[in-house]
Amino acid sequence: MMRNFSPSRFLAVLVKEFIQMRRDRITFAMMIGLPIIQLLLFGYAINSDPRHLPTLVEVKDDGPLVRATLAGMATSTYFDFSGTVHGSAEGETALRRGDASFVVVIPDDFERDVVRGLSPEILIAADASDPSAISGAAAAMNGIVQGAIAQTLTGPLAAQAGGAPPFSVIIHRQYNPEGRTSTNIVPGLLAIILSMTMVMITAVAIVKETERGTMEMLISTPVRPFEVMLGKILPYVLVGYVQTFVFVTAAAILFAVPFEGAYLAFFIGFNLFILDNLALGFLISTAARNQMQAMQLSFFTILPSILLSGFMFPFAGMPGWAQALGTAVPATHFIRLVRKVMLKGAGVADVTVEFWALTIILVAITLIAMLRYRQTLD
Repeated sequence: MMRNFSPSRFLAVLVKEFIQMRRDRITFAMMIGLPIIQLLLFGYAINSDPRHLPTLVEVKDDGPLVRATLAGMATSTYFDFSGTVHGSAEGETALRRGDASFVVVIPDDFERDVVRGLSPEILIAADASDPSAISGAAAAMNGIVQGAIAQTLTGPLAAQAGGAPPFSVIIHRQYNPEGRTSTNIVPGLLAIILSMTMVMITAVAIVKETERGTMEMLISTPVRPFEVMLGKILPYVLVGYVQTFVFVTAAAILFAVPFEGAYLAFFIGFNLFILDNLALGFLISTAARNQMQAMQLSFFTILPSILLSGFMFPFAGMPGWAQALGTAVPATHFIRLVRKVMLKGAGVADVTVEFWALTIILVAITLIAMLRYRQTLD
């Protein structure tokens, strides 16, 4: 066979492949761009030890020891104090809506009870729906307390502090007290599954019609871009309904994931999210020339949904630029919504921010898709 080998024929095939690769710009861009994006995301954006977590405080006794403890918490960089609350109900609402990761409660007569040796307690209510997000901050509290005691207490109290601590910190892990990973991962997994299937199914189905020539029939009719888009998207909404029903049922039976919130909030949220992904699939179909490119572009959108949405890694641990990119990803807002509803017992009023975010993203994607949709074939 080597005797029949022709360098000129081999060179012709080689040149042809390079020309084909150059013409297939989407595939070439993914081969070069995807490793770079993965390197940047895993190297800079992914952080399993988040800092600067939003923290609220309810102070009922503002003595030197309290101030030293709060100052130590702020210095640790785990806690960012963003305001105060008045009463447990206000703190519970902040945790449920995601406005705070911690609520620190300093009880009445705290300093007096320390002096009297009554061992008072500081309560820290923590949003443990994502256990990995608060584990570092919780572990740092022992060192913070010891530093506050050494800095503040003097005389007989300092000698006493050498033994048992004069006060304790109780961390109340809410929404996932056992710290089960499945309780956090499974609700977020619904967003990833819907993203993978809805985007890819829509993009590939529309591109397939273009390849087969059936799209020409639609283009030759007086059907408007929005009408084509709506007609192509709505059938797959039913597919999303079936997937969601099967997923939620399996999550409850197999993993004992609770569903504490309002069904109406969940219903509105997953409908908006399905429409977001179907519109994104339609947008991809306007850029892809064949089914392979449609699948490649669909995969390209799935990567940010997994890495930048808070599904696998705490959203608060990412740098500001990565959080800004993640905010533009529909999965980010749906994961927040579904965790709030299923784990925290949120209602419609608690997830209005997520509703607005999903709606704005839907409008933006729809407008871009309709502008790119061609009434005539090139």
